[in-house]
Amino acid sequence: MKIRASFLLEMVVNLALPWLAYRLAVPHWGETGGLIASAVPPVIWSVVELARFRRVDALSVLVLLGIVLSIAAMAAGGSPRMLLLRESLVSGAIGVAFLVSLVMPRPLVFYLARATVAREKTDGAAQIDALWHARPAFACALRLMTLVWGAGLTAETALRAFMAMTWPIERFLVVSPFVSYGIYGALLLWTLWYRKSLRQRASQTGGVTDGFAG
Repeated sequence: MKIRASFLLEMVVNLALPWLAYRLAVPHWGETGGLIASAVPPVIWSVVELARFRRVDALSVLVLLGIVLSIAAMAAGGSPRMLLLRESLVSGAIGVAFLVSLVMPRPLVFYLARATVAREKTDGAAQIDALWHARPAFACALRLMTLVWGAGLTAETALRAFMAMTWPIERFLVVSPFVSYGIYGALLLWTLWYRKSLRQRASQTGGVTDGFAG
């Protein structure tokens, strides 16, 4: 599997440049100024990607929401260590929302799958609704995916919170992106494996796999 130049550039922007911006800014503006400066490269990257593709992806939303939380924390007198949690607070809130949705009639992953299929097929939303009612295994699969993602995102926030409160700030800036990318990568790989296993199981039993196509 070849590593594309765009992937390497994304890693530099989201891992190396925030650390470099922090190191350069701290002597002049202190830790808070350094943390704000560390957020500039990802924000610029998100804006450029938005201008190129005319769409806002999940990473852009997380970064932008993180900056909003940083500004709110500053306005409320937040400490530099609280600013370290800006992105994790967003992912943690999403994780908790996933877990809470498990007690609702339909979990959040159902709506994500429904929206994805609806963009690909004119009757995609109706197909997902029909699968939900007709196939209990399909509903159980969506609930399991919601549980795994909710637990994973919540655990990522808890781990980063521990690191932010106990580690030196510079070490946190270097290590925490690898922790987050590792957890997100593990969740994504599990999801791809689980979807593949569901499609194989459905094809063997003659089931419908539209909800997990792609």
